[in-house]
Amino acid sequence: MAYGHKTEHRLRVRAQVVLHAARGRSNARVAQEMGLHLDTVRRWRGRFAEQGLPGLKDRQRCGRPPVFTPLQVAEVKALACRLPAESGVPLSRWSCPELAYEATRRGIAGFISASTVRRWLVL
Repeated sequence: MAYGHKTEHRLRVRAQVVLHAARGRSNARVAQEMGLHLDTVRRWRGRFAEQGLPGLKDRQRCGRPPVFTPLQVAEVKALACRLPAESGVPLSRWSCPELAYEATRRGIAGFISASTVRRWLVL
């Protein structure tokens, strides 16, 4: 996991912290060598000591659950990739408000704001 090419960067860094610790290095030395904050090194060493490899994964975060499903997001992005004329809309290109209106009209979601569509298309 510490050297895997397909491992997420954050998981690779956490695994490398654990490996440095297994070699007997202090938290301060690991933090300095890896360019991390001392508290970060403490956190990942502590979680690994308590929970093993599962402790290196992200914990569940609190907060509001997503309003839109990944399928809805994908459908809106797919719609944005097509010309408006293909949908029978008399435009030369989509704007975010027009795209949000068209997605609502097609029943992709009950309501989507233009700012939500803009955020999806930027990412």
